[in-house]
Amino acid sequence: MTTTNDLAPQPGQLRVLHVEDNELDAELVVQAMRRGGFSVSVVVVQTEAEFKRQLRWHRPDIVLADYNLPQWKGVEALDVLRHEGLDIPLILVSGALGDVTAVECIKRGATDYVLKDGLARLPEAVRRALQEKRELRLRRQAEEDLKRKVDELARSNAELEQFAYVASHDLQEPLRMVATYTQLLAERYRGRLDENADKFIGYACEGSLRMQTLIRDLLAFSRVGRNCAACAPVDCEAAMAEVLLSLGPAIQESGAVVTHAPLPVVWADRSQIAQVFQNLIGNAIKFRGKEPPAISVQVEKAGQQWLFSVSDNGIGIAPEYAEDIFVVFQRLHTRTEYPGNGIGLAICKKIIEHYGGKIWVEAQAGHGSIFKFTMPCVGPAAEKELRGEEMSMCRP
Repeated sequence: MTTTNDLAPQPGQLRVLHVEDNELDAELVVQAMRRGGFSVSVVVVQTEAEFKRQLRWHRPDIVLADYNLPQWKGVEALDVLRHEGLDIPLILVSGALGDVTAVECIKRGATDYVLKDGLARLPEAVRRALQEKRELRLRRQAEEDLKRKVDELARSNAELEQFAYVASHDLQEPLRMVATYTQLLAERYRGRLDENADKFIGYACEGSLRMQTLIRDLLAFSRVGRNCAACAPVDCEAAMAEVLLSLGPAIQESGAVVTHAPLPVVWADRSQIAQVFQNLIGNAIKFRGKEPPAISVQVEKAGQQWLFSVSDNGIGIAPEYAEDIFVVFQRLHTRTEYPGNGIGLAICKKIIEHYGGKIWVEAQAGHGSIFKFTMPCVGPAAEKELRGEEMSMCRP
């Protein structure tokens, strides 16, 4: 069958590949498109071989296809487009197409269908198909851009973590040497030099020791998420018992009372969950008021996550600092008031977010604090199995 337009399409023309075996019907389609405001360049084919050849020679903007042809069905052009990896809209233009058949064609990937006795609707169907194609292309481009930015950010974060790890690890040895020799100077020459020399040596010793602590903390922060054990069901009751045993001296010295509700099983790494509890409870003990610390750990189910809360009666946090406290090395108090480097909450945040949770504080200066965080649940079967194993281990 001859093509309606064998010439190369002109700039601005809509390139149409029309699968049709009836020349009169093909001409009526061209007229309908022109009446609808389109300038078109149309190539008409009726066999699969011609369709494939024209796809390679003149890449169309849209495909129009009759449903029934002597040698193949126009809807099978969808399979050709899919095989070629082409995202070109296809509209069925048929003399008769039942509702069931039309729905099946749409399911297979046809953009729309227009009956030949209603060609006045064709231009609008084409405009809608082209608009959908543009929107799909823009959406895919946006998704690709977002994925690329996410990948770049992940790579940048990984490089920063690697740098922090290497820097903090490699700095330890020379700093250890500085700290050792400044301590030797202090021991051997204290009182043998003038008063200013003793003071300066004291500053050097204090600074080197504080730098060692900072580097150890930075190394601990950079290790979160690196080389951690695979996720597994973690019994928070057992993790809490370890934490309370570790904090025993501080609890006894401060007169703190730590209570907690029955704690669930979460999906995480046991040592990291224990670290979160230890940092939050340890902070509640450290930043206490005049009264002995009263610390309560509660938990409730929130959808597919557990919502933990750690409340205390300490000095509290002003609301304007509710986000700053989770920043690395961010301190709200001087070292003479409260010891530490301000990295504990940053580590908590990194651990919680590593497992897809969130952590925040409900702050009020002078009236204690409530730290809340979420962790993913494990299924009831996994929790029952874990509890059962621990019970069997406790039996004589």
